[in-house]
Amino acid sequence: MDWKDFMAETEARIGTFSKEVPDTVRGFGTMGKAAKKEGALSEKTKEFIALGIAVATRCDSCIGFHVRSLVRLGATREELCEALAMITYMGGGPNLAFSAKALEAFDVYSE
Repeated sequence: MDWKDFMAETEARIGTFSKEVPDTVRGFGTMGKAAKKEGALSEKTKEFIALGIAVATRCDSCIGFHVRSLVRLGATREELCEALAMITYMGGGPNLAFSAKALEAFDVYSE
């Protein structure tokens, strides 16, 4: 998978959809901003949680969004691999396959 092309296409589709349901997309953005706000948990910790859910639900675009955020927040490959090990443990074989995708995306966005 070419992660950069895939994510550009995903963002274009979301942009088209947002023109049809702007209030919904705006509301989703507001909810995301509130959820990511620094508090008892750091934004990076929250993004690791989101990545776990993305892998568990097998959402490629979600994996892309949250891996990009983790790279932006300075997550290391070691941190990512430890999180992916736990994610794999909790979800078995399907999570193993999607954790491997997440690692690939991390390597692409870390270049």
